[in-house]
Amino acid sequence: MILNGKRLAVLVEDQYEDQELWYPVQRLREAGAEVTVVGPEAGKTYRSKHGYPAKSDQAAGEVVADDVDGVIIPGGYAPDRMRRHEAMVALVRDAYQSGKIVAAICHAGWMLCSAGVLQGKEATSFSAIEDDMANAGANWVDREVVQDGNLITSRTPDDLPAFLRTIIAACEENSEAAMVAERSHHAG
Repeated sequence: MILNGKRLAVLVEDQYEDQELWYPVQRLREAGAEVTVVGPEAGKTYRSKHGYPAKSDQAAGEVVADDVDGVIIPGGYAPDRMRRHEAMVALVRDAYQSGKIVAAICHAGWMLCSAGVLQGKEATSFSAIEDDMANAGANWVDREVVQDGNLITSRTPDDLPAFLRTIIAACEENSEAAMVAERSHHAG
């Protein structure tokens, strides 16, 4: 399993886009990662745009950036609800500032705007929030997936395969970099 030992948080709130939450959860678990569904409250069931339930494993206020290797933010209308919870915004901001992977798809760009992590970054999103992304300092581009450092963004459910390939590759790169740093620390 290529992501054994990796801990990833997938954020949830009501009105999430079904595929943008469940496809990453399943693909990352399939690759060996420990995936935690994080919502405003622990143990609460959140409903997708189509009514599909997702129960949170932990509350955002219980998770800190050091607990995870990355944060994935699904779209739908959930990001507009997520950004009303300071603990969720803080988790995204802290993970980004700690060099952890932060991945957002579709309307999840709203969370990146609220977290203040877009200044000078190349990013994409659903086209309807292009202005929001640009106003938050992003160089918005129309591509299926964009990686700028530890920030990964995509546009729509059609982009999910490229989005997940990029997330998985970034997790692998972070693992290799950590091993090299650990070896050089012990050698010195």
